[in-house]
Amino acid sequence: MKREKQLNGSAAEVETAFYDALNRADIDALMALWADDEEIVCIHPGAPRLIGHVAIRDSWQTLLAGGGLHIMPTQLHETHNLMSSVHTVIEGVSAVEGRAAHLLATNVYVKTPRGWRIVLHHASVAPGNAPDDGGAQILH
Repeated sequence: MKREKQLNGSAAEVETAFYDALNRADIDALMALWADDEEIVCIHPGAPRLIGHVAIRDSWQTLLAGGGLHIMPTQLHETHNLMSSVHTVIEGVSAVEGRAAHLLATNVYVKTPRGWRIVLHHASVAPGNAPDDGGAQILH
């Protein structure tokens, strides 16, 4: 029943469940946190905008194919009202080479009949964390 509590909890609890699912590479738990609306949006660093469940699920499946992403969100800034909540965080990401990278992320939640759900996740490389090779590097 713990998962049910996470799914029906506050926007902050849904955010915790989101990062937990990413760290565990649990695509089903991750996608259960998104709103049923097909207008949901996900933008990974250096990647095009994805709209809808199929595109978003496919992108996360590709990114999680090698295992969890080991993301630690910090410095939460939250703006909310009765029906929406906007969170900005700094994501500390353990890169493949063992170096840490930092991303800036915005997560938008709306209150639905099923509880709080994600409608937007947008992450970008934080200033000073651009790849050295000049190419785009998608960390998530």
